Amino acid sequence: MFPVIYSDEFLAHDTGRYHPERSERLTAIVEALKTVTWANKLDWQLPTPVPNRDVMPYIQKVHARAYIDRVRQIAESGGGLLDLDTPVCPRSYDLALLAVSAWLDGVDKVLATNNPAFVLARPPGHHAERERGMGFCLFSNAAIAAYYALEQPGVNRVAILDWDVHHGNGTEAIVETNPNIIYCSLHQSPCYPGTGKASDRGKYNNVLNIPMAPGSTFESYQPAFENLVVPFLSDFQPDILIVSAGYDANSDDPLAEIALQPKDYGSFTDYLLKITRRILFGLEGGYALRALSQSVVATIEKCLL
Repeated sequence: MFPVIYSDEFLAHDTGRYHPERSERLTAIVEALKTVTWANKLDWQLPTPVPNRDVMPYIQKVHARAYIDRVRQIAESGGGLLDLDTPVCPRSYDLALLAVSAWLDGVDKVLATNNPAFVLARPPGHHAERERGMGFCLFSNAAIAAYYALEQPGVNRVAILDWDVHHGNGTEAIVETNPNIIYCSLHQSPCYPGTGKASDRGKYNNVLNIPMAPGSTFESYQPAFENLVVPFLSDFQPDILIVSAGYDANSDDPLAEIALQPKDYGSFTDYLLKITRRILFGLEGGYALRALSQSVVATIEKCLL
């Protein structure tokens, strides 16, 4: 059985009409997963409710208290904007806490079973920096999960792979000073948020940025994975691999110009499974609903083989 950690509560993060990071992203994925021929192999699990797990100590490891308070205060005051792209509705703060809890549940599940799991949660996180949210992101889910994983028995090294089309500036900034975490990102360049230069290697040579030119297809990504991504991750010998699974590098996606196909994410997953089965996939971007849902299907299907 493949664990999928999800709650309908995540649909209540209201970003407003016409915003690309909308609740329909999750409903499209859920509908697709419930209609595949192997739907009976999915184990749908609710995230641990926030009252039952204090996620704040883990969030405070990576975010400034003043920033956390700001997100809460905006939500409590009826909502507002962290920046022009990043709305906060009255329920957003509580749902951001629940999203963190879901990612921590994912870490627990992967470590307990030595097999992959997928977290379907929103708001996403990889653009959220220590003192500010941006790019639709409130709390840095992947970075929080990485630091949480390091506190678990037998975990000394955590790898993060970010295949979202946009560079995870927040994740990189938070983890690059920790020698026990490595971060690898393939992202379109030039593109939002303008970070992720190949020359940025982290304090401990623990960062690998792979800028991809607009229009890149699997023919460009394949050698990048084989010659750069796989050796970087394999040499580190991670005890768990966390994937910031954004699917906005699809050719149909409206927010970027990379030309991947949904099936390509299955190929990426194949590469990773040869390194370790201890993989936590967590949803980041992806805004073309059909391509998004097909890509998640392709990712999970490879994990079932």
